[in-house]
Amino acid sequence: MIQVRKKDRESSESLIRRFSRRIQQSGVLMEARKSRFQSSKKTKIKQRQEAMYKVKIRKEIDKLKKLDRFDDEALKNIKRKMN
Repeated sequence: MIQVRKKDRESSESLIRRFSRRIQQSGVLMEARKSRFQSSKKTKIKQRQEAMYKVKIRKEIDKLKKLDRFDDEALKNIKRKMN
């Protein structure tokens, strides 16, 4: 944690300038920006569930394509039915 104390007869502007300089030098800001959009890894159970969901959807799509009934509306119905 970065702390900056106000010196005698120091203006608030110079205090803020000194504080921001210390933050940039420490690298705290860079670390925060790097980790800003990182998402946590999925658990094995979640990965398995997503894979099974994709397999089920793929089977339904293939079945409808063989019957020549596949279109955008059919895809929406399949996804609605799976949830």
